[in-house]
Amino acid sequence: MTDKSHWSSISTFILAMVGLTIGIGNIWRFSYVFYNNGGGSFFIPYLIPILVMGIPFLILEYGLGFSSKKSFSKLLHDINPKFEIIAWILVLFVFIVVIYYMVILSWDFVYPLNSFTFGWGTNPAAFFTANVGESSDLAGIDYLIIPTFISIIILWGLFWFVSNRDVDKGIGRISRILMPLLFIIMSFILIYSFTLPGFHLGLVTLLNPNWGMLLDIDIWLAAFAQIIFSLSIGQAMVYTYATYLSEESKLIDNVLMVVVSNCLYEIFVAIGIFSILGYMSVTSSIPITELITEGTSLIFVVLPEVFEVMGPIGRIIAPLLMLSILFAGFTSSLALFEPLLYSVCEKFNWSRKKGVSVLVIIACCGSLLFSTGISSYLVEIVDTFVNELGILILIAIQAIIFTWYYDFEKLIPILNKHSRFKVGKTWKLTLKYLLPLMLIVMWIVGIYDLVRDMDIFKM
Repeated sequence: MTDKSHWSSISTFILAMVGLTIGIGNIWRFSYVFYNNGGGSFFIPYLIPILVMGIPFLILEYGLGFSSKKSFSKLLHDINPKFEIIAWILVLFVFIVVIYYMVILSWDFVYPLNSFTFGWGTNPAAFFTANVGESSDLAGIDYLIIPTFISIIILWGLFWFVSNRDVDKGIGRISRILMPLLFIIMSFILIYSFTLPGFHLGLVTLLNPNWGMLLDIDIWLAAFAQIIFSLSIGQAMVYTYATYLSEESKLIDNVLMVVVSNCLYEIFVAIGIFSILGYMSVTSSIPITELITEGTSLIFVVLPEVFEVMGPIGRIIAPLLMLSILFAGFTSSLALFEPLLYSVCEKFNWSRKKGVSVLVIIACCGSLLFSTGISSYLVEIVDTFVNELGILILIAIQAIIFTWYYDFEKLIPILNKHSRFKVGKTWKLTLKYLLPLMLIVMWIVGIYDLVRDMDIFKM
């Protein structure tokens, strides 16, 4: 990249990193994963992957990015020219994620204004289908979902405006604004949820431990998968952001701050959502287990029904929640875009502005392909393919390259230099042996589950 960028301060970097890790998955996925995998007992399989995989890998990525100051593709090329293709495949997969990630944000984009008036009416499911499209067959591919189409163009225009600038004036500035707002909004929602009748039912439902589930290997695999995608490890985003760091950064301390912020955020969001579901259950006499779901159904169908039951206060909570999803998703999308941008600009000696303009046009066109009547169905298919078949195995390969073909031990003095917390032998052994093994096992199990669930095997 001809105009090398950098963060103006450590606080800006921390906020950008928190924006990177906190995404829509923290809001609409974690609460369901937590509940569905043992409730309160899930804290154990949740914390262990953080300690043995999340933190060690993030420390490695921080060290690599901080010390190399080069694109991800150039780093792997310097380790071995044969490895460069792996880097390009990974950053392209991550780029595909941002293409459909912005589509999900476009679904949310139509909700904040509608939230003030409950524009979804008495049937949020029908409103969602009309504005998103969830036909599960190709019959829906012949018509456009206009709200999604328009929202995609607007969001990519805003994206270009932010990302086109120097990294600190663009991503850094938007992170300094949106991240504090995000935490303020979610804090308000959490505190208010504790005043609702029936909130305790939601808390008991969420936190009630099922200790017997700790013996189920699927629970542990779910925990490891949650940490991989919650902390965005091994996807070149963390590495790329770290290349923009200035000297004298407390790398390990920064990792711990980001991890703690991310984990507390998603735990508090889960508590808030289940408190609200408990209120809905008590006031409508619907069993709470019938309300619990994940993903789009939770955010765009179940919660709008809850907000309507709330009455006037729902007109405040609803737009705040929809805005928080938009803020969290937008900062994450900026991070998803960055690895390919940096690699392309360095490879072809492009300026940041040229790289952003070219890639935004390509990405916007790609996102518009998801604006037909099968939008939701298509996003689900591509997401499964990219994450479970592609990115996960590439993370495992990357972990092997960095720990077996690269002298990563030379990073230890750099990592420890200004940090209060230190790494050493345990960190090396964890990365070299335990981490690649766990990632490969997760990938194999994921492939097995996909094959098992295919219609061809259902009799």
